[in-house]
Amino acid sequence: MDEHALMALKKSELYSSLWQSCDELRGGMDASQYKDYVLSLLFIKYISDRYADQPYAPIKIPPGAAFQDMIALKGKADIGDQINKKIVAPLASANQTLNQSDFPDFNDPVKLGDGQEKVERLTNLIAIFESKVLDFSNNRADGDDILGDAYEYLMRHFATESGKSKGQFYTPAEVSRVMAQILGIRDAQTSSSTTVYDPTCGSGSLLLKVGDEASTNVTLYGQEKDATTSGLARMNMILHNNPTALVYQGNTLTDPKFRDGQALKTFDYVVANPPFSDKRWSTGLDPLNDLHDRFKSFGVPPAKQGDYAYLLHIIRSLGSRGKGACILPHGVLFRGHAEADIRRNLIRRGYLHGIIGLPANLFYGTGIPACIVVVDKENARQRQGIFIVDASGGYLKDGSKNRLREQDIHRIVDVFNKLTEVPNYSRMVPLEEIEENKFNLNIPRYIDSQQAEDVQDIEGHLRGGIPNRDIDVLQPYWDAFPDLKSALFQPVREGYSQLAVPGSELKQTIYSADEFVAFTDRMQEVFEDWRRRAARQLKSIQAGCHPKTIIRELSEDLLAHYTDQPLVDRYDVYQHLMDYWAETMQDDCYLISAGGWQAQTYRVLEKIKSGKKKGQKVDKGWACDLVPKELIVQRYFTADWQALTQQQAELEAAAAHQDELEKEHSGEQGAFAELDSIYKSSVACRLKEIRDQPESEDELAVLKAWQRLYEKQSKVKKAIKESAAALDELVYGKYPALSQDDVKSLVVDDKWLAVLQSQVSGEIERICQTLTTRVKELGQRYELPVPELAGQVADIEESVGTHLARMGFAWS
Repeated sequence: MDEHALMALKKSELYSSLWQSCDELRGGMDASQYKDYVLSLLFIKYISDRYADQPYAPIKIPPGAAFQDMIALKGKADIGDQINKKIVAPLASANQTLNQSDFPDFNDPVKLGDGQEKVERLTNLIAIFESKVLDFSNNRADGDDILGDAYEYLMRHFATESGKSKGQFYTPAEVSRVMAQILGIRDAQTSSSTTVYDPTCGSGSLLLKVGDEASTNVTLYGQEKDATTSGLARMNMILHNNPTALVYQGNTLTDPKFRDGQALKTFDYVVANPPFSDKRWSTGLDPLNDLHDRFKSFGVPPAKQGDYAYLLHIIRSLGSRGKGACILPHGVLFRGHAEADIRRNLIRRGYLHGIIGLPANLFYGTGIPACIVVVDKENARQRQGIFIVDASGGYLKDGSKNRLREQDIHRIVDVFNKLTEVPNYSRMVPLEEIEENKFNLNIPRYIDSQQAEDVQDIEGHLRGGIPNRDIDVLQPYWDAFPDLKSALFQPVREGYSQLAVPGSELKQTIYSADEFVAFTDRMQEVFEDWRRRAARQLKSIQAGCHPKTIIRELSEDLLAHYTDQPLVDRYDVYQHLMDYWAETMQDDCYLISAGGWQAQTYRVLEKIKSGKKKGQKVDKGWACDLVPKELIVQRYFTADWQALTQQQAELEAAAAHQDELEKEHSGEQGAFAELDSIYKSSVACRLKEIRDQPESEDELAVLKAWQRLYEKQSKVKKAIKESAAALDELVYGKYPALSQDDVKSLVVDDKWLAVLQSQVSGEIERICQTLTTRVKELGQRYELPVPELAGQVADIEESVGTHLARMGFAWS
């Protein structure tokens, strides 16, 4: 067994354990404050691993200012002051991109406590980042920023914990990805001279997502009003391998930092998630005499609604061919007065390319729904319409917030980038229609995303019969199964039909139909075609692979493969893969990237959480993450497993028989009536008492039967323990004999693709079950017309009245 296998990188566990460890040390400190210490330590750890002792590194680590030097301060009475003076100050002084104000005060007694409390808190915090699994100096999947992603993970959790007023520093990664992908930067001819700007960059996550989307390195610029948050952004840039990014602190509206002389600097791409409806946007600014002409051509936003102030700053900051995207509340689409004038001018200029309505409760600073306003200057002159997407219904409930799923992100991006019109979801709205609506862009005016109401048909209830319009709603099924419709329904009069088979036989009729069987077989073939291709691709990955590239290529291939398949929503199939990736495959690919196709076993040590031995580790056996032991059992030791399963079945049967015996004879006259509790010792004692009493023959037989069942269970339990230990030893001994091809087959075929096949088959089953359920529902709804129901009620009333009269009760 490789003891060093404990150090194998599991990305998900790394992040979650990092969060849990840090959160345990927080004490009474507010999450919005504690995050500054945690993220700063992660940053110092990263730059120390990444750049220490490199002569021409973009980030300089002065002698004595690395994370290793911080470790030497653990336990010292003046640890906080020493961190400030010996670590933080030299780092800030040696790097122009860093300021000492970017870091929190490590000697602050108010936040960290005083005396020994501060010493222990800082010492324990340093110890978390001292873990060997956080050493990435020689172990990084190039292109996958493990520590950078850890920084994002921690920021997201801190945003969740920080509450409504303090979580605005972080734009949800899912929304950032949508914005990055709809700008078109991936397909553009980019270079280091391509510029991307975020005027309200927060911690920089949105800006980084756009930079990541580009095919080459681009230059990033950001400005953030809050001093602490701007420091987080600078660290985030460096953590994500963008050390040359420029992030300045200051109020973008009153003091924009990026200028060409007196004029605003212009950029190729601009993105922003500004504060919603900022009531103090004009403080310190005279909008009528704006030095940068941001409002002159469009109008001045209302004094208490700053949304358009930020959007107009973005438009002014875009070059003549620039493209931008901004998150704003829905009010900007329909509010009147000054905002209506600005909106009309923007539309007439052709600057507004599209609007994407998002689900409510996505953002950490507010629960209100927002939209993405997409700006395109390059094609403004040719603009004939605005593309509108209502994506408000696609999300997953995640704790107190909503979250875009992978399928929601992909659907939005696909539809928007291809300008695909989808009923009740998206359409290109002509400018003439918008003008007819007085330039109101409220999404429900143009897209009806409400699900059709399931209307009760009065005639159907009165006369019987299923309305044909309800049957016709299921047309996608009848397109796939043309003959099934006539097998399930028969006409009763014009516009109405009835079930041609009893409701109890519906499922069997549907599932046994030749068309249905052919469909399920065809869907199995469709998956098998993709499975063979995916298996070849997955078995070709090697150490040093880029997991993010792997899942992007794999998922796009799956999505394309299921295009135009009947009944199947390709995005639902895609979501199964992405969920399984997040749950299992991602960690496996990082293990392979770090060490190749090695099935390393390791001891599982678990900390005791309470009691006298709290903190001590208990050996819980062995495990293998890449090739779990059940895979070895299923492939190589099926007979042994079946024998063990049979023993477990015997144990369960004996326990069930024993339980039945206890229930049957536990009454006042039962064999167990004299026992306070039914245990081995109490039963044995009672047997000794009555063994020579002829009148207790029945009780004696029951107790002996119970005793035999108990002894049988003991014997079987012992056999199971021995069999399990023997099987465990066989399985453990198999790992060293596994070839690389064996490992690949076990992981790719038996683990990854087997799970995905099961999930996709479940999706097909769900689709078919939906049809069965709906047809059965319609049949039951209109099975009995109201007159017949009324007659049945009258008959029941008469019957009840007769019975009551016989018993002497009056019935009126």
